[in-house]
Amino acid sequence: MALKSDAPLDDLMMAMDVVDTLRHEAGQVARELKTDERDAAMIERLRQVYASQGIAVPDHILEAGVEDLKRDRFVYMPPAAGFQRTLAMIYISRGAWARWLVGALALLVVCVAAWYFIVKLPAQRAEADLQARLQALTGTYSELVGRIDLLTDNPDIEAGAARLADDGRLALSDGKNAAAFKAEADLRKLAAQLQQVFEVRIISREGIPTGVSRIPEANPDTENYYIVVEAIDPDGNVVKREIVSEENSEAELVDKWGQRVSDTIYNAVRRDKMEDGIVQKGVLGQKRRGELDIKWRSGVQDGAVTKW
Repeated sequence: MALKSDAPLDDLMMAMDVVDTLRHEAGQVARELKTDERDAAMIERLRQVYASQGIAVPDHILEAGVEDLKRDRFVYMPPAAGFQRTLAMIYISRGAWARWLVGALALLVVCVAAWYFIVKLPAQRAEADLQARLQALTGTYSELVGRIDLLTDNPDIEAGAARLADDGRLALSDGKNAAAFKAEADLRKLAAQLQQVFEVRIISREGIPTGVSRIPEANPDTENYYIVVEAIDPDGNVVKREIVSEENSEAELVDKWGQRVSDTIYNAVRRDKMEDGIVQKGVLGQKRRGELDIKWRSGVQDGAVTKW
């Protein structure tokens, strides 16, 4: 019998192809024939297949093909488990997990972008704005003090503004940002108050009492009198003011309040209104530019209420 290495490559491949085609018959042949009989039957079967196609194949080629079949040459043997096989399986199954991986990466990108634009970027801008404001505070203090000096000739007010600016600069050098910004806010508030001009007028319209009285709980033998007023600027607009009520010591921003007065003014205003329903002497005080305090009519006292 010739060795398979002596067979031409084309003939050998042809025999392999036919053997592979007939592999499914091997199980049945194996059950019915012994080894030698099975080989002879397989060779005869191969010879018949080739003869039916008009192909003459030497017996040694057929014998070589049968021998290869017996050695499972044409049977697929999966590779042994290992790292390379694992990598190969991952690559083969890439169609299944690639979609999930792409989705997860897309979600991660969206989350990172959202965090950057919603959290990180605003925080960076806020920090940049804070540093810019802090760097500008020294110049802002000087500007506000200069504005206050132009608004007033009162040396006490000017000295107070200078102290606020000094306190702000000291807080700034100590890294106390809140105190530094509070000094700026106080200076702006002082400048705004100095710039205000208005009259405190007695209210005498329907639905609002012109005067009220109170008996304080701490001194039930005393009765306090209040005239209801509002602040009106030169353009006729109502100016809201922060008023501290002496009933609860709470500050409240209001457009009208009850200003405490002597019983003499209270009774005079009541008589004035009773004559024709209108208070003729309606101005109770004036706030001039460059001043902090209201210049009141005689008889106006400290103290106010915001509810009646």
